[in-house]
Amino acid sequence: MKNIRNFCIIAHIDHGKSTLADRLLQTTNTVSARDAKAQVLDDMDLERERGITIKSKAIQMEYTLDGQAYILNLIDTPGHVDFSYEVSRSIAACEGALLIVDAAQGIQAQTISNLYLAIEHDLEIIPILNKMDLPSAMPEEVKDQIVDLLGCKREDIIPASGKTGMGIDDILAAVIHRIPAPKGDEKAPLQALIFDSVYNPFRGIIAYFRIMNGTLKKGEKVKFLATEKNYDADEIGVLKLDLSPRTELKAGNVGYIVSGIKTAREVKVGDTLTSQLNPTTEAIHGFEEVKPMVFAGIYPVDTEDYEELRASMEKLQLNDASLTWEPEASAALGFGFRCGFLGLLHMEIIQERLEREFNMTVITTVPNVSYYAYTAKGEKLFVNNPSDLPDANKLDYVEEPYIKAQIISKSEFIGAIMTLCINKRGILVNQNYLTTDRVELVFEMPLGEIVFDFYDKLKTISKGYASFDYHPIGFRESKLVKMDILLNGEQVDALSALIHRDNAHGLGKKMCEKLKELIPRQQFEIPIQAAIGAKIIARETIKALRKDVTAKCYGGDISRKRKLLEKQKEGKKKMRSVGNVEIPQQAFLAVLKLD
Repeated sequence: MKNIRNFCIIAHIDHGKSTLADRLLQTTNTVSARDAKAQVLDDMDLERERGITIKSKAIQMEYTLDGQAYILNLIDTPGHVDFSYEVSRSIAACEGALLIVDAAQGIQAQTISNLYLAIEHDLEIIPILNKMDLPSAMPEEVKDQIVDLLGCKREDIIPASGKTGMGIDDILAAVIHRIPAPKGDEKAPLQALIFDSVYNPFRGIIAYFRIMNGTLKKGEKVKFLATEKNYDADEIGVLKLDLSPRTELKAGNVGYIVSGIKTAREVKVGDTLTSQLNPTTEAIHGFEEVKPMVFAGIYPVDTEDYEELRASMEKLQLNDASLTWEPEASAALGFGFRCGFLGLLHMEIIQERLEREFNMTVITTVPNVSYYAYTAKGEKLFVNNPSDLPDANKLDYVEEPYIKAQIISKSEFIGAIMTLCINKRGILVNQNYLTTDRVELVFEMPLGEIVFDFYDKLKTISKGYASFDYHPIGFRESKLVKMDILLNGEQVDALSALIHRDNAHGLGKKMCEKLKELIPRQQFEIPIQAAIGAKIIARETIKALRKDVTAKCYGGDISRKRKLLEKQKEGKKKMRSVGNVEIPQQAFLAVLKLD
């Protein structure tokens, strides 16, 4: 066990984690020259197309230093704030972390928040200055930032480049010398932490675990503590580029188990795996429950696909434990699911994965957050969906979730960022100069305001330099009203939204104008209205397509034409009373991009 090292790679988006992982795999000959490609661990098509890591990946490397053979278990993690749950789970399976900082960009918001996660778990941190080969690199300034942040010595920081391979041997030596070997007792009862799982159509569910204590042998009878289900360990092994079977695994190792589990509900990430014959009495302290930030409804396009969508969601949840969902029904869209996501990118990725991996075409409703509504009788209701909000005459007040947002940017963009945050009802709490031209701004703002397009706008006004991180700080009372959209006098519940009273008129007008562009014209006139309760605050009208009924009437008295027009008018009126309007899917999505 003294020759095992478990470590993960943490950093901000685009600081070169996956590229550096490629170099480590090549240096330790884990990946043959034939299999080598850029971002070798990003095996999802979606990750390769977008150039981002979505799933953390574990892989085992073997390395010899001073004549001693070592086993290194590496976990490459995502950098985007929406996938921070992946990072927290990876950190729980490690004793050390490589903190990578881009020499050209310096420390950014996710660098700091991932670092705090690692420090909470008492990991040994090895700071690495990556992208040293770039002409715009500022090694001395960025080293100062790292020393300020970590309180380490300057000589502890390893300069490296994932592109040229500089400093890779120093990193491997530092991993072996600085990161402690895993602690654990091989003789104790088996205790293993499940940190990820994946669905394989041929072999059932494959669970990935880290053994804390004890030994796991092939063919042994095992038990999951949370679900209290028993299985046989049909195959166990370690994670190389492919699964690599072994006959036994001891404490400190990271591996996988195939035990013929077929249903997704029987595996929980964060569960403890133990042996049936000599079970452990205490479960490992798992991961904290994930807190979804954004809620949206996902509905099958065809109502008959509901059960198939449920099965797809269960399989997807195995591989992405931060997705939460529960069934719900909507008047406009039929049966579907109310899903909780960690952010808008997460929502987009889930929708893409449903389409690619499971061939499910889905409709996603407007995302929103959860609120607390207090009624006049003093009841407290948890509201996930604007349509669940009690009527205005029964409502006392509404509380909405607030977050503390930390934005790090170049000082030249302060004005634009402040304007953006204040327009989103933000309150400036703190302003702090990290260096002469890097500023940290801390705002308290409503989560509902950043859900739509805040991050995109922030990136635009700061030319991509601002980095953004946030955490919830509780609920506060706000002047919120429910705005409904009526089409032809009928409410479309998928387009209802809870918004601040001051913004209601402007937003209502914009939504009506947008829908007017997107909804195709019908044989009858369609009014589009935005309403708060019974009060209409904005209206647009889609004109009817009309046939020229008077074309056959030439000459003669005007009353003949009048008669035909009156007859047409009656027909339109009748049509309007029975007609219903189909809303195209892009209308739901366009509402998000109103500005």
